[in-house]
Amino acid sequence: MPKKFLKRYLPDPAKIKEIKALDFLGDRLHSPNLWHLNRRSVSRAFAIGFWAMYTPPLPWQQVIAAIGAIYFNANLPIAVALVWITNPLTWLPLYYVAYEVGALALGSPTFSFDQFSGLFSIEKAMELGTPLLLGCFILMNLGAVLGYFGIQWFWRRSVRHAQELRKFRNAPFDSAVMARESYSNYKKFLEHRHPHHPPEE
Repeated sequence: MPKKFLKRYLPDPAKIKEIKALDFLGDRLHSPNLWHLNRRSVSRAFAIGFWAMYTPPLPWQQVIAAIGAIYFNANLPIAVALVWITNPLTWLPLYYVAYEVGALALGSPTFSFDQFSGLFSIEKAMELGTPLLLGCFILMNLGAVLGYFGIQWFWRRSVRHAQELRKFRNAPFDSAVMARESYSNYKKFLEHRHPHHPPEE
């Protein structure tokens, strides 16, 4: 299930290879390790993408994500695509959250979002200094940890779910076995027997 879901939404590999900022990687972009879809490569890609999204703005985020993917054998398209979470439409609120987190950690007073957005620019970001940089550092590392372990958990859960469905697909109904199963597994059994009429809650 995770592979089917990811393949549906992954960017076209050809488009990733056409990104000008990644030209310096040359033949490394063609390494098969960077395009694998498995639990390790995808969880590493989420960690790298969530970490890189709070580094200096595009296109540097893409470069950092691509280098991280190559170094850690992560899925490159996912790592590069995730940095687009911070984009011209979202970077103000996301950097404001980082600024608030940093100021909270330091116990410093903060601007309101209106004040922040009114004065914010790359140059002003440098003047805001420690609260913004500390907030970015906290969120990028927190995002990397949550991304990695979140995907690990989701992948294992999806595999277990698929195994449970296979177990019920051809199994005859056994009331003694069903009595020991959870309600959710009983629902799965009925859904396979009557796919057009799922059981009511």
